[in-house]
Amino acid sequence: MKDRQYLDLLKEGVHVWNKWRQEHPDITPDLREADLAWTCLSNVDLSGVDLRGADFTWTDLYRANLIGTNLSRANLSGADLSCTHLYHANLSGADLNGTLLYRADLREANLGETNLHKAVLEETVLN
Repeated sequence: MKDRQYLDLLKEGVHVWNKWRQEHPDITPDLREADLAWTCLSNVDLSGVDLRGADFTWTDLYRANLIGTNLSRANLSGADLSCTHLYHANLSGADLNGTLLYRADLREANLGETNLHKAVLEETVLN
């Protein structure tokens, strides 16, 4: 499946995407630079996906599975990452300005040069 097809599949909805991910666990989608701003992706499984430079401005990622996901240089400003699993995710250089990270799991995440200005980190697990 080509990169554009991954984006089209994701835009069909979280249920469709998660079912496809379960059926194709050996495929690692490449969604670099994807525009997913203002999208509802709560409960989505994006574990291990390459999302470098993607735009998630004001996106709902509540309870998303982002374990091992590459989000370096991604724009997550204003996004809702509450209760999100970001264990071992790469967030280096990402913009999390004003991002809601309430109860997010950031254990072993790479936060180098990440902008956390005005981010809500209440009950967030960092180590």
